This record gives sequence, C-alpha cells and structure tokens, in this order.
Amino acid sequence: MLERLGAVQLDTISVLARSHELVPYARLGPVGREAIEGAYWGNGTYGAFEYWAHAASVLPMADWPLFAFRRRAYRRKGLRWHEVPDGVSAEIRARLESDGPLTTKDLGGAKASAEWWDWSDHKIGIEWLLDVGEVVCVERVGWRRVYDLAERAVPAELLAQDPDDDACLTALVARAGRALGVATRADLADYYRLKKDQVDRVVEATGLVPASVAGWPERAWADPAALETPARGRHATTLLSPFDSLVWDRARAARVFGFEHRLEAYVPKAKRVHGYFAMPLLSGGRLIGRVDPAREGRTLVARQVSFEPRAVVGAARAGASAAALATALWRAAGWVGCTDVRVERIVPDTVDPAAITSALRATAP
Repeated sequence: MLERLGAVQLDTISVLARSHELVPYARLGPVGREAIEGAYWGNGTYGAFEYWAHAASVLPMADWPLFAFRRRAYRRKGLRWHEVPDGVSAEIRARLESDGPLTTKDLGGAKASAEWWDWSDHKIGIEWLLDVGEVVCVERVGWRRVYDLAERAVPAELLAQDPDDDACLTALVARAGRALGVATRADLADYYRLKKDQVDRVVEATGLVPASVAGWPERAWADPAALETPARGRHATTLLSPFDSLVWDRARAARVFGFEHRLEAYVPKAKRVHGYFAMPLLSGGRLIGRVDPAREGRTLVARQVSFEPRAVVGAARAGASAAALATALWRAAGWVGCTDVRVERIVPDTVDPAAITSALRATAP
C-alpha cells in the first residue's frame, strides 16, 4: 500500500487512531495497528523512513534517492527554520555513532522553553541533519522521532545513488500521477509539494499521457496503466482521515468529488461547521458526508454526522446513505475495540433520525 501511494502523511492528532493508521484501515480494512507499524518500520529493518513529502510523511525506503534534490536544496539554503548552533551537529553525530538510534529526549529534550517554536539546540541540530540527509527518522515511539545515521539506516545501494534534480523530479511526478490516476499540473505538484515549474520541466519524461476531463478547464495527465484497466465498479465504504491522499488536496477534492473539505481542529469550537476531526464518508466511489467521531469507553460516538445534500435527496438515496453510514461506523468501531455506536446529531435536520437508528440496528454485528 505504501509503495502504491508513495507517501502517507503523518499528523499529531489522534481521535480514532492516528492518520497514518487510518490510511491503511480505509484501504485494507481492520488491519491491526502492530501490523501497520511493523509494515512501515520493518521491525527494525527500516523498510520505510520519514521525510518531508506532502508534509511529514512515511515513505518507502526505496525512494530515499528521489529526495536528494530536496536535501541538496536545504543544504544550499543553509537552514530551514533555525540557525544551527556551532558544534551541535558534530556532537549529535558522535552520540549517534556511539549510542545508536536516539530521540530528542535522549539528546536532552526538544524545547528550550514552553513556547512551541523555541527549540533546544539539540532539536535544531537533529532536525537540520534530518533535512540534509545525514540522519534518518526510522520510527516513531510515543510520537517521538527516532533518529539514526543515514549510513546505518539506509541500505548502501540506495545511499550510493545521487540522482540529479531532474531525475528526482521525473520519478516523483510519475509516482504522483500513478497514485492519483488522473491529475492536473497543480495536482501533480501538490502531491510531493513541488513547484509547478518543476512539474512542467519533467512531465513529458514521466510516461504520463495527456488527458482531458469533462468539467476540468486545466489540461490533465493520466497514468496509462489506469487507462488500460477497465473500472471494476468495486468501492469501499469507510471513513477517511482528513489527511488521506484521496482528499488532502482540498481543491482537487472539490473538483473530483464536489466535496468542500476543511479540517476544523484548529478552528474555534463555536465556529466549527462539521466538527473537530470530521472524517469524510466514502461510499460508492463518492464522498457522501462527514462524521466527527469520539470514543466514550467502548462506545464510538458520532458527535455530528453531516450528509452532503445530494446524498439524502429522495427516500431511496437517503436510505442508501443511512446504510452506508451505519456500515462505516460499525466497521470503525470494531477496528478500535468499541462494541457500541451512538449518533448524537445529524445534519441536515431533514434526515429522519429513526432511519439512522434502524440502519445501525440492521448492520450491527
């Protein structure tokens, strides 16, 4: 799955689970969390690494060489957010050489004060070494990054590769096109946070083919393998992380699904429309609503369910949407160890709560 997507975004928020756990859940079903972490980090064999892609992301270790262009750019700039204090990088390298993989806690702590931006010297140093590729984040433990020296964590055959910028960009744009299926220039750029002129420079060499999409004013590019394979008509019914690559590009989600999506976790509570961590509800290949989840003991609570207006027009469509919601809620509940489900609020208020209750009863395990 990680190789197919190319990148799985990480985020600190955890409601039902952390985002990098929700992504495989949506695609593969109730995979155990230990299996997910083992697949990402290889149980110490480093099958993946964390780096800056579409924000902080888990990436296949095989793609280590492709981010050489970004590591070089950071080194040319000389800093990312903070000036690196003299001597700190050498001290950190020496500690890693002698002690093995370390966290910032092991190095003395991440903060110089209570302010979130006020990093300690060792945090500045280790993050700079990460940016330029001298160290690698090979795991998260208690949400702390675990850092190791690149020469120890990255297989020698990958570490020896040093592709030029255009080779890196060509491969990444091709991967973005494969993951998206069909995409505009802006879509391709956003996937790995490239610049549009970088996409323009290499897109002809990626193997993606020009395509036009009804309703899209921009030129598009398609993965030829996706065009060769007939649509199978099989779709998952599931809740998505707001950071899932299916919806992480808000403009694309609106264009593809007609779905206006925004994370409201950082919006003042009184101004939230859909809830703190509203998860898009995918059913039948469409995004039909949102669920703002919570847990109370062994009950999965939908604080608010917000259906898209088109998903509840007419009795048949409203019934199908209620059934999809119930299926998604029970599946999620089972995955996180809950034995009951409760829905507190439904939007729009034209939806009959009794229909939701009936659907939950009908699909209960």
